[in-house]
Amino acid sequence: MAAQFEPSPRVRGGAVIALDELEISILRSLTVQLLELIGPGDEPEADDDPLAELFADGPSEPPSDPALARLFPDAYTGPGERQDRAAREAGAEFRRFTETELRSRKRGDGLAVVHALDTLEPAEGSGAAVLTLAPAESRRWLGALNDLRLTIGARLEVDEDTDDLYRLPDSDPRKPLVMAYLWLGALQESLIETLLP
Repeated sequence: MAAQFEPSPRVRGGAVIALDELEISILRSLTVQLLELIGPGDEPEADDDPLAELFADGPSEPPSDPALARLFPDAYTGPGERQDRAAREAGAEFRRFTETELRSRKRGDGLAVVHALDTLEPAEGSGAAVLTLAPAESRRWLGALNDLRLTIGARLEVDEDTDDLYRLPDSDPRKPLVMAYLWLGALQESLIETLLP
């Protein structure tokens, strides 16, 4: 898997990438799993007051799943830091008013990736499909790639002292996740470069 984003010659500020069927399948599968982890959205009913959604309360407790905790971190303390009562209360209040919208944005980013991948058809002879993203789509993809890396990183317990993950033997059951983590990082980095002026 060597696909990387490049600046689009046709769409100003856009990005282009050629993905083979395996890459499309892996990206789609990982993104669908991310969407399942984030959970379904709470869609307002058609006759609901449009302002009610702005003031809807979200959860006040941090998620217990380490991957969700990394996607929806506490606003006032870092991972593993002790919280005093004031920080817990402030964090709960902040989470109550922001997490629902953040989940919705992350879900939208993931759905944008899945929908884009579903439109791809490999070109005859090459086995690769070319995906062109407009700048707004690139930002959604960047959000989804970041969320995928955060989720996989949490599952692998990646921190500053996990260099041994990069030297795993092929027989290690974590190896496929590590390879996906590294590949997503390369995709993310190449996409960021297309967004730079």
